[in-house]
Amino acid sequence: MQKTIIDDSDALLNILPPFVSQPLREREDRGELLEVVMDLGRPPEARFHSYEIVLSPKDVTQEDLEYVASRIGAFNDDNRAGIERTLHRISAMRNRQGRIVGLTCRVGRAVFGTVSLIEDLVQSGRNILLLGRPGVGKTTMLREVARVLADEVKKRVVIVDTSNEIAGDGDIPHPAIGHARRMQVTKPTMQHAVMIEAVENHMPQAIVIDEIGTDLEAAAARTIAERGVQLVGTAHGNTLENLILNPILSDLIGGIQTVTLGDEEARRRGTQKSILERKAPPTFDVVVEIQEFNSVALHADVSEVVDAVLRGRPVLREVRWLDPDGVLQKKQERVLPFSENQPQAAVREAVRKPGEDVPVPRVYLFGVNRVKLEQAAREKQYELSVVPEVRDATVFLTCKAYYRKRPQKVRDAELAGLPVYVLKGNSVGEMRQFIDSISGSRKRVDAVGLALKEAEEAIVQVLNGRDSVLLSPRSSYVRRLQHQMAERSQLASRSLGKEPQRRVEIFRES
Repeated sequence: MQKTIIDDSDALLNILPPFVSQPLREREDRGELLEVVMDLGRPPEARFHSYEIVLSPKDVTQEDLEYVASRIGAFNDDNRAGIERTLHRISAMRNRQGRIVGLTCRVGRAVFGTVSLIEDLVQSGRNILLLGRPGVGKTTMLREVARVLADEVKKRVVIVDTSNEIAGDGDIPHPAIGHARRMQVTKPTMQHAVMIEAVENHMPQAIVIDEIGTDLEAAAARTIAERGVQLVGTAHGNTLENLILNPILSDLIGGIQTVTLGDEEARRRGTQKSILERKAPPTFDVVVEIQEFNSVALHADVSEVVDAVLRGRPVLREVRWLDPDGVLQKKQERVLPFSENQPQAAVREAVRKPGEDVPVPRVYLFGVNRVKLEQAAREKQYELSVVPEVRDATVFLTCKAYYRKRPQKVRDAELAGLPVYVLKGNSVGEMRQFIDSISGSRKRVDAVGLALKEAEEAIVQVLNGRDSVLLSPRSSYVRRLQHQMAERSQLASRSLGKEPQRRVEIFRES
């Protein structure tokens, strides 16, 4: 199935000052526009998928901001507004006195065809949770799910539309939701109450909800599922492992609890006595990780996957994508997850056929000298590819000086589950060590797994009362992962000793 896109771009351009809208009207790539940014005292900018442009040398004035605000709907408590009968979203930044000093005008598009990736799951009646980074298309897919359930499956569908992103601004919903009904939410903090009200007052067979983000909303979702209503929603997080790490949202996939085993049972399982287990049946039967606009990875049995992740066992997930002809393609992929206490950047390994070559690493460089890296690769006779975009990479490479500042690129890479390698400096020697690390990736996965399991056991010991635990000597990369594990468990850690005997100590701060 080919995708059809309706963006009502003229409606957005009509609310902008002429010096902002006119340059956009003249561009042939207007269909790729993501958002227009207007900040007081700065030139207006337009952001596209892979680049940004300045629309005018003229600075935005207070009158320009008021010009836009007067042509759109009222701002809610979340500082969001819209344009009636469209999907566009306008978000405001305010100063301390409440005056608007910045606007982000995001293009809303009704995209027909994306639901074909998961249409069989939608029609099966199972509860589905969509995950993915901001801007990857969660709300777009959710909108079409509502339409398919209402128009094709013929269910009574109610959308709980907190920010009016699913069905647009105004009292009349956008046609993209089909015959689904829409309930608006007066305040974002009342979303959970409207979810329950929808079930009690309007007898839906399916409820669609965007951005489940609090414990009250997670509890409301469980209540809806227990009443036999099909639930389709989105939540904050890129992967199922993100939910396991999130103490609030983990209830959506069954909740996580610490269980103390007897000595005999611990020996039988080959684990420590204190382990993590799923607390209850999951609210959602299926988790869909939206990777790109045309590809998803899905876990069809959430109970089984969560249990496997908590026990450190590999799991299979199904990857689906639309090829250039719009034909649905599928493949199986093995995931080697870290346990709950370990970093979100899981080590993943695609299922390969016997004799199939290991793919060439695609490296994104952030503050790293490309010439020196390519020189080191030639010396090591190792093939790698340097890519211009993070989304195309399998490895993110940066330097310590950049990593310390935690720039947005690094945070995005870690949230996307991309392995992040940190060099001490921009020397060829450091890059040789990096190549040695990735060239021995299979052995390294085993070594990293052992090191992280050692750290996990140490964390449990400290949580159970031990003052501190000193781990075995490890590389700087592995030590960094161990520090992250301690931090996520709200414990302190430090590195001791000199290379190659430098190691991590995990302890509880007094």
